[in-house]
Amino acid sequence: MTSKTTRTIGALSLASLSLAACSKDTLNITNPNFPTVAGASADPQALQLQATGLLRQNRGNTGTYIGDLGRFGRESYNYTPAEGRNTSAYLIGLSGQNKLDPAGFAIGSWAGPYGNLRDVFNFKNTVAASSLTEPQKRAALGFAKTMEGIELLYVIATRDTLGAVLQINQNATEIAPFVSRDSTYKYILAKLDEAQADLVAAGTTAFPFTFHGGYAGFNTPATYIRFNRAFAARAAAYYATSGGGAAAWARARTALDASFINTSATTAAQYNVGVFHPYAAAPDVNNPFNVSTNTTLYAHMSIDADAPLKADGTKDNRFLAKIGTRPQGVAPQGLGIPSTLGFNMYPTISSSIPLIRNEELILLRAEILLATGDKAGAITMINNIRVNSGGLAPTTLTASSSDADVLTEILLQKRYSLLYEGHRWVDMRRYGRLNQLPLDITTGVNAHFVARVQPIPQTECLQRVGKTGALAGPGC
Repeated sequence: MTSKTTRTIGALSLASLSLAACSKDTLNITNPNFPTVAGASADPQALQLQATGLLRQNRGNTGTYIGDLGRFGRESYNYTPAEGRNTSAYLIGLSGQNKLDPAGFAIGSWAGPYGNLRDVFNFKNTVAASSLTEPQKRAALGFAKTMEGIELLYVIATRDTLGAVLQINQNATEIAPFVSRDSTYKYILAKLDEAQADLVAAGTTAFPFTFHGGYAGFNTPATYIRFNRAFAARAAAYYATSGGGAAAWARARTALDASFINTSATTAAQYNVGVFHPYAAAPDVNNPFNVSTNTTLYAHMSIDADAPLKADGTKDNRFLAKIGTRPQGVAPQGLGIPSTLGFNMYPTISSSIPLIRNEELILLRAEILLATGDKAGAITMINNIRVNSGGLAPTTLTASSSDADVLTEILLQKRYSLLYEGHRWVDMRRYGRLNQLPLDITTGVNAHFVARVQPIPQTECLQRVGKTGALAGPGC
């Protein structure tokens, strides 16, 4: 998968740094540990640096999120010969207790998102104190609030019933309370709606900073709204299956209607319309999953065993395009089973990774239609993907099929259409199907289990020792 990336994040950062550092008088070096809003708001290039920083950090957080969810959702293994915890920490747990170690490897999607949420907080303060016009401010705030919603969605998708921290205080050492999963989803959706309103208010005004090429087609307030609405649809669907019910499904449908969904898509190019994270050689960073340098990343063998077959008996086109053979990889110390499969969708160090794309939106439409009583409509969406993306025959399901059977088919299509994009573990939990994920080792001290949530990191828990109520850490 590739995007029409014309400029890497690294190149954009360097260009901004060069412009910000140039002076014909004196070199004024600020302390990066104590940035000031006043200084940033007086320099347009500083706002560019902040915006670039938000995009760059979100890229890193997305990579961590996909990597962690790939292992939890039985899409991938990371078989590092000298580090067994890359297997055991995700599949076996703490000392074989079927519990993830809060001080171990499987605590991602916490520090990264909250680091970016702090940067969003600073960015919004910079915008408020700046000399930007009101439409420019609204455009910038629409961008920042969308980033806020995305980062919090990563947090709650991984912590689920543990909840999340929403409040970012001016004083970073001041502990903020945890709130429930329900409150977190409501906040995310409200924040994404606020962002939409800001972007509408910006009108035809351009953003007061530039995006990298992964946002091609979504880099003006009017077009960025469609990206915002796509994430709002995903968030609302997650909420609908996490207590939000019919009202959340209705909200998901409204958001999806305002997104960039194209249900008439039939080609790979049309399915891949969306927003992508670009990568490149130094001074930028490599795609972390690229097959040319990441030789310890393997695909779960069940992806082969479960792949649908086309009419001629060959495997699904998505499987053929995304999965390839590798020299056999084995987990150290008997912690996992051998694999001879790897991922081909990220072939080079500069392969892009999607944030969200049209193929996901079509399958979200199928979820929404099924949940709101339009089974025939859901099957139409399923067949669009089966036939055109998978090369499969239309499903034999009909409007008289059970909801459970139609949902099974939707999840199957999501599994192969969105393979290793950060969906399967969350989807299986949302629909109460984690017990359907495979356990490769079922007996002995190395028996596998399926985690339901990622733990709150021990460092967060230690800051809350002795605290009560909302200030205490859930699960600590």
